[in-house]
Amino acid sequence: MSVENVSFYSAGSRISAILRLPNVGAAPYPAVVQGPGWLGLQDAKFYRPYHDGLLAAGIAVFTFDYRGFGDSEGDASYLDPMAQVEDWRNAVTFLETQDAIDPSRIGVFGSGGTGGGNAVMVAGMDDRIRVAVAQNPVADGRDWMRRMRREYEWLEFLERLTADRRARVTTGQGELLDPRNELMVATPEFKASKLKSDVNHRVPTQVQLASAEAIFAYRPIDVVAAIAPRALMLICTEGDAVTPEEHALGLYKRAAGPKRLVVQTGTTHYAAYEYYGDVVNPLIVEWFERYLVAGEVLVHEEAPEAEVIRLSRTTD
Repeated sequence: MSVENVSFYSAGSRISAILRLPNVGAAPYPAVVQGPGWLGLQDAKFYRPYHDGLLAAGIAVFTFDYRGFGDSEGDASYLDPMAQVEDWRNAVTFLETQDAIDPSRIGVFGSGGTGGGNAVMVAGMDDRIRVAVAQNPVADGRDWMRRMRREYEWLEFLERLTADRRARVTTGQGELLDPRNELMVATPEFKASKLKSDVNHRVPTQVQLASAEAIFAYRPIDVVAAIAPRALMLICTEGDAVTPEEHALGLYKRAAGPKRLVVQTGTTHYAAYEYYGDVVNPLIVEWFERYLVAGEVLVHEEAPEAEVIRLSRTTD
């Protein structure tokens, strides 16, 4: 594997990125672009097993930090998933300029909340994407934020947002808040998890409350049908308290196919990455091999391929 630190520009900001090329196969390589998940960074250790699996299959991996995050330029105080989608599409354009990459064979992989949702959004909006894999995706930003709160908390949050909107237009100043505990609501599992402990201390701790309006307007569910006849694989966790499985189920139902849904049972949002990693990672690689490495996407008269895989592990 060769590793090269590179950069490109998105909305005038320099974006930090890493291009990994496999040791197997020959250039130009097919490539998968990964943007981080919610409040994530490209160098989080838990992404590496996914990258290693793709590289071993002869697929290049391109990762980057959204504007304002990590070593990328820009303001991270306003969290707008659609700005991240723009960064992602610009990452695809950058890959098209690289001699080692086949521009006709580019896929996307996103994991964790808006990371998964962004992969759906990019593929739905940009027909340069041959195949998408979205793990624990958000389908509707407003519903995602609503489900984190009890009814009275949701109403209080809406009132707080209304007051902030009025303050912004009358004084030019808005409220800042903790994105993990006040914008999103951290679950007890997250507080106990060490999954992202290597990068958590490097992400913003104060963002604009106005970010909630951008998240409310974020709806990958509206574009998922446009991915067909290109392939989409969705992965969710049954009973997920962080990113409800209903979001992935809704995306799967609306997608036309080829499509695959993998449901991880008997685990939780953060634990699932390790618990089912040895099963899910090969499924991801196989999906990319089937629809990215292989020949052109063909539209057939028969119904597109649809597949549901329900994962379960029993203990003695």
